Amino acid sequence: MEPQQEMEWNEAQKIPISVDLVVVAKKQLQFLAAVDRNRHLYDGPTLERAIYRYNACWLPLLAKHSESRIFEGPLVVPLDCEWVWHCHRLNPVRYKTDCEELYGRVLDNFGVVSTVEGIYGRQTEEIWNKMYPHEPYNADLINLLPEDMSARISRLEKYTKYDLISAAKRQSPFFYQVSRPHVNNDLFIEEAVARYKGFLYLIKRNKEKGIKRFCVPTYDIDLIWHSHQSHPVSYCKDLNEALGKILEHDDTDSDRTKGKKLDVGFSGTTKQWEVTFGTRYWKAGAMYRGNAPSPITSNPFSSSMTCKKFISSNEYPQEISLPDRKVMEVFLEFIGVKNLPEGQEGDLYVLFSKSRPDAFFDAKRRLSILSVSREKQVASFQCEPTGELLFELISSTTSKLSIRKSTKTLGSASFSMKNYLDPVSKLHVEKWLELMPSSGTMSSKPILLRVAISFTVPVPSPYTVEMTQSRPFSKNTCLFNLPVKPQHVKSWTHVTSENGTGIISLQMRDLKNAKNIGNPGKEVVGLMKSGESCTLAEFTENGWSVLENLWLLHLPNKCTDCGHLFELSGAKTVKIFPGRKLDYEPRHNGRRGNEMNFLTAVEFSTEEPYGKAVALLDLRSRLVTAKEKWMVLPGIILAFIASNTMKKEGYEGIIAMSKDLKMNGPNEENERTVLNGMGLSSNVCNEDDGIKNKPGLSSGGCGMGCGNAVESGGCGGCGAGCGGGCGGGCGSMVKSSGCGGCDGGCGGGCGAMIKSGGCGGCGGGCGGCGGGCGGSCGNKLESSGCGGCGGGCGGDLVDTKCGIDEHFNEELKYVNEAAITA
Repeated sequence: MEPQQEMEWNEAQKIPISVDLVVVAKKQLQFLAAVDRNRHLYDGPTLERAIYRYNACWLPLLAKHSESRIFEGPLVVPLDCEWVWHCHRLNPVRYKTDCEELYGRVLDNFGVVSTVEGIYGRQTEEIWNKMYPHEPYNADLINLLPEDMSARISRLEKYTKYDLISAAKRQSPFFYQVSRPHVNNDLFIEEAVARYKGFLYLIKRNKEKGIKRFCVPTYDIDLIWHSHQSHPVSYCKDLNEALGKILEHDDTDSDRTKGKKLDVGFSGTTKQWEVTFGTRYWKAGAMYRGNAPSPITSNPFSSSMTCKKFISSNEYPQEISLPDRKVMEVFLEFIGVKNLPEGQEGDLYVLFSKSRPDAFFDAKRRLSILSVSREKQVASFQCEPTGELLFELISSTTSKLSIRKSTKTLGSASFSMKNYLDPVSKLHVEKWLELMPSSGTMSSKPILLRVAISFTVPVPSPYTVEMTQSRPFSKNTCLFNLPVKPQHVKSWTHVTSENGTGIISLQMRDLKNAKNIGNPGKEVVGLMKSGESCTLAEFTENGWSVLENLWLLHLPNKCTDCGHLFELSGAKTVKIFPGRKLDYEPRHNGRRGNEMNFLTAVEFSTEEPYGKAVALLDLRSRLVTAKEKWMVLPGIILAFIASNTMKKEGYEGIIAMSKDLKMNGPNEENERTVLNGMGLSSNVCNEDDGIKNKPGLSSGGCGMGCGNAVESGGCGGCGAGCGGGCGGGCGSMVKSSGCGGCDGGCGGGCGAMIKSGGCGGCGGGCGGCGGGCGGSCGNKLESSGCGGCGGGCGGDLVDTKCGIDEHFNEELKYVNEAAITA
């Protein structure tokens, strides 16, 4: 900050607030979470009944208690009334007016506690029942009979005419924006309180200068603003002292389109903040997240099931062990540069990277400098809180004799995250960094680069493992130039962590003692690093028994509203849904891809009655991402079973059948069909049989050797050289349509191509893939363009798009629903 800007910030921090906003904000987050577990309060008959109870019961009781305390203990407000009260208070001017008109004074929350604080309201319930014998204190608000609540409200002696239904609907999305783990951190909230005071100070300055501006808060500021308004008497007093009036809270505008009121207001607030205080207005973890993901059920979960003893994934089997990691969100902007060499020409930009690349951030990226480009660019990315951020100042010029650009590094600097995160001491930094000059760079003074960095408190990161299948040699494998003899053995699937460390290997086998000869049972065997093997899952008449009956993977007992495919019950209740759901739902305008490739595991519990996504199974890439360690091993087993048995027709069959079950209920025939679709029928190929020539699954005559080729149609036809198949080569191709023709056998080259489209042709022998991709089509994923970011392969690619928001106001749309005109 410049001295004047620092003085302005210090003045802002002097604004008096008569309540502890850190404590109040944490309680508000707890309350909003409780309401979100009771989403029937957001709309419909329950909300209408809650509004009636608020007007008929709560406000009169609160008025009586505030006039002369009815009893010594605190007054405990029912959750439904508290939600309506909360929405009413978020229009502070209207709330003050209504209270004064109806009860002669502003009804405050002094001596009132929320039910979510765990305080038993026995005294409140007793006085409530005496005052309202026909309206229970703890009412059943779900099983309601149809009734015209508006008519009942209009017959009350006193009631507010404020549209509380619309107010509740406007506020219902707010919790999603502030429900991330870092928001509840004390340091994050403390900084939010300071920024709230800065926000009020801008409004005060506008009022003093006669400037009418629509000011828009970020979500951290808005959380504190809401917390302040929840104490109406203090809010009115504090704002009158600071601004000379009660600040209105306008949450009626939600149109974030470029050029509209919110967009223009946010741009204006950003500019005013940065000019006044000399710091960035944006803040990591405090910006608009987009719309909440689509719910997967409208009915909350309820269960009387007694869970079995819980065993974590690192206890069974003992060899399963994954390191705990942290991840944080980072915002980065380059503000200005000083002391450039004399005669400096060309475009200037900065390449940024990490000294220790990690699973979240492992590439160089490019960002412009605001003072040079006059265009605001903010990079948003995730990374582990380790190592240093590295910055390289680059000068790019175009030669008069060539259209090619030449680049030169003028200097570099680093930023150590450990200084701020071990322990966490500050969540934003804006400073001038002195660059270490590169060889050949001459400057009388050190080049300075102004950097603004904001990060969230590190939180536990998800666990990701990869499943890689080792293909067996078939009897029909071509033997030319192969270093080993063919062995007819089953393949293993090897599970590795993100750093390539082996975790466990799995194999599916037929049960020797299966009772049904026509449909033999299956078991999943795990091979530990110690060399020992154990049974991880076994198919029984009820489904898959997982981890010695700790879990049971089975069809839903009754699918009435949800559309999930299976249930994983036992230690917890987990339901398996097709596609990417909840937190894994594709965001914004990104490519949705084929949702048939994904399964989402969703945990249901008392704390998460509408479901919490705990794992994503990517069946195409064979990746398992689990949010919590207890789900890692069950997720691996589930993904293994699914990827080995739920081929395309089986998967679609299960979805279709689950819809049929949803409508008609389960029966023996349906259940047998669905279980057969899981790969338990003799007419569904297992991993050794290959895919026969079925419509949509043809490999052009690849026979047994082509193993798991799915929609690899362009594999031509495996010619005479291979006999009956492509050997190990065409192994697990998926949609590899352009693999030419396997003239004499695919050999090892076409390996595990996925959507490799233009991969030339598998040449005339058992050699690799000729014609297009050279000799190693290996494990190419969607390699048809062979390009990547920047349009070329190899070298030091600079990703100019990934994670960088080039048009800040247009692309990020970091605006809030709540805004004010002052």
